[in-house]
Amino acid sequence: RDFKLVRQIGSGDIGKVYLCRLRNDESCFYAMKVVDREVLALKKKIQRAEMEKKILKMLDHPFLPTLYAEFEALHFSCVVMEFCSGGDLHSLRHKQPHKRFPLSSARFYVAEVLVALEYLHMLGIIYRDLKPENVLVRSDGHIMLSDFDLSLCADAIPAIECPDSFLDPSSSAVTQSSSRTPNPFSCLCNRLFRSKKIQTLSTNRLFVAEPVIARSCSFVGTHEYVSPEVAAGRSHGNAVDWWALGVFIYEMIYGRTPFSGETNETTLRNIVKKPLSFPTDSPANACEKHARDLISGLLVKDPAGRLGSKRGAADIKTHPFFKGLNFALVRSLTPPEIPGIRRRRTATSGHQRNVRQSTAFDYF
Repeated sequence: RDFKLVRQIGSGDIGKVYLCRLRNDESCFYAMKVVDREVLALKKKIQRAEMEKKILKMLDHPFLPTLYAEFEALHFSCVVMEFCSGGDLHSLRHKQPHKRFPLSSARFYVAEVLVALEYLHMLGIIYRDLKPENVLVRSDGHIMLSDFDLSLCADAIPAIECPDSFLDPSSSAVTQSSSRTPNPFSCLCNRLFRSKKIQTLSTNRLFVAEPVIARSCSFVGTHEYVSPEVAAGRSHGNAVDWWALGVFIYEMIYGRTPFSGETNETTLRNIVKKPLSFPTDSPANACEKHARDLISGLLVKDPAGRLGSKRGAADIKTHPFFKGLNFALVRSLTPPEIPGIRRRRTATSGHQRNVRQSTAFDYF
């Protein structure tokens, strides 16, 4: 009774998305995701819809969806979120010269995705579905991650850590910390807490909140973006999101994913066994060199050695690829492209995608 559906703008594995507006206000548009609970029950996917709804209620971040309303209508479950008029990064990439982003544009989008993933991991949420199709572009040009039905909820223990002692294997603090679970807001430097009051922190302390103990045996995702441990049928945890970030950066810069094969089976085999390679032997400049180094650190096949697996975004943010970028102010940066209101009336929207479907699959 409160909303009027304008048109369908997308569909996915568990529902359809409609552009809608309030009946008494024609100026504001929203995206309504409609799920047929009877159909989902037959597909045994009710839990996925409930997980997405649960996560949407937890979120409060500029690069993540805002849940405006939820309600039931007959056997349909509906959630109302903000509408992103700028399309998604998959569509936007295909409009670029040679279907790839300039390094400066890629760096901007990657930084915002990284900040969004950091927030999700802080809440104990492992995203498990990062790909350009799921990175929407708002009317102001900034990004918004979407689709959380494949996400995993776990626990994250927040801590303040000292990078210097963490990296020094001879540090007694490191040796001691490896034998016990860290307490909330504990520091690996013994000198950090000298009394019950927290002393003044120096600028090199890092806030870390990564769900490192989360494990799952579900085989879900998009074939080109799944990690080797998922492709091989092993259990997985937070490191899958950092692998996906590496694939994401590669696709943004080079216009394709690094392990794609002619079939899904070949793609999974490549992910498990094929070494990482780049289109050219040498990078064109220092920025691309840093990008390749970051990609190589993220696309380590062993999750234990993968960049981000221990301390998440705290480690990735310090990489030279992001040198000079103030992550605290990334929201105030001018985006590479600003769609504006004019795209609101076009047939293409940020929810009209699903070129590569995300779902459960047989592993290699």
